[in-house]
Amino acid sequence: MTNDTADEGALAQTPQAAPARPIVPKTASEALRPQAGTPPPSRSKRSRSQVVVFLNFLMSAVVLLAIGAFAAVWFGKSTFEGPGPLATSDTVLIRPNSGVAEIAELLERRGMISDARIFRLGLRFYGNDSRVQAGEYEVKAAASMHQIMDLLVSGRSILHSLTIPEGLTVTQAFRRIAAAEELDGEMPAEAPPEGSLAADTVRFTRGMKRQELVNRLVADQKALVESIWARRSADLPIDSIEEFVTLASIVEKETGRADERPRVAAVFINRLKKGMRLQSDPTIIYGIFGGEGKPADRPIYRSDIDTPTPYNTYAINGLPPGPIAIPGRASLEAVANPSKTDDLYFVADGSGGHVFAATLEEHNENVARWRRLERERAAAEAAAQADKAGEDAAGQQ
Repeated sequence: MTNDTADEGALAQTPQAAPARPIVPKTASEALRPQAGTPPPSRSKRSRSQVVVFLNFLMSAVVLLAIGAFAAVWFGKSTFEGPGPLATSDTVLIRPNSGVAEIAELLERRGMISDARIFRLGLRFYGNDSRVQAGEYEVKAAASMHQIMDLLVSGRSILHSLTIPEGLTVTQAFRRIAAAEELDGEMPAEAPPEGSLAADTVRFTRGMKRQELVNRLVADQKALVESIWARRSADLPIDSIEEFVTLASIVEKETGRADERPRVAAVFINRLKKGMRLQSDPTIIYGIFGGEGKPADRPIYRSDIDTPTPYNTYAINGLPPGPIAIPGRASLEAVANPSKTDDLYFVADGSGGHVFAATLEEHNENVARWRRLERERAAAEAAAQADKAGEDAAGQQ
């Protein structure tokens, strides 16, 4: 086969070129008209099912709820942690057995928190809804709910105090307890025996029951007396713990100076040992006025000394039938372990204390010195009043 024939065969196998499409001219408006896009694929039957539609709705709802919950938590936490509405510091009383809802509403009414519901939820979130303690609390200005929660859980409530001084009678102590506005409840229907309350300063929270406070004072005094009685000297002429308290109450009323109580106690101990009468002026007063006490402006008359009562130690032998006041620790200690002296007498020395003597002769000299000092003081006072009266008269002229 020649080359020409091969070329012709090759040409026969070459495809013919496609006929050219005619060019159709477009107008300017047609050229500017937007062309149609690719049509969307047809939706499947599965995508159109109700299950898919519900799942889409559910997913959207969950997302919205999550966003809402986050916003609510953020708002609640910001409110719980942020400054509170209280403008100035104030106090609030949480009574025993108060519920969380009651406490939250109380705080909201008092203007200490802005939302009782958020406060309740905060207590529950921190696990403190059952840990709030009763008491009176001082809430600082602008304190947050979180700070108030910590305060109520801590129990750091305001403490009030009531002082029962040594030397008061139970009747006088009861008047103080009844007058304390921070206490609550009625007074006991029956007062405890004389001398059975502790002389102490009691600290308590507002709302404490008066009966509870009295019970505490009685228990404290009992424990104190028993502990000191157990450490007493072996040679005391006292047969019972009741007599011990009675003598301590006399010592308490005889002197206000702690440093001379053991010596005053020694005088009475020595007298009891010798069978001498105690001759204590405070016993005369108690025998006449009882627990009410002598009016401050009333002196002791000679007729009082001669008036027989069960408590008048000028008229009776030994100790009176019971205490005449509340003895403090110092007086109890003084009677349990008195000074070792031979003193049988004492009288005021004019400086707030006493001068002691072992013999009647020495005692009479001390008494004469005391009376002379009293006369000098009375004369000086009368002279001062006369001078004052003269100055007033001169000023009026």
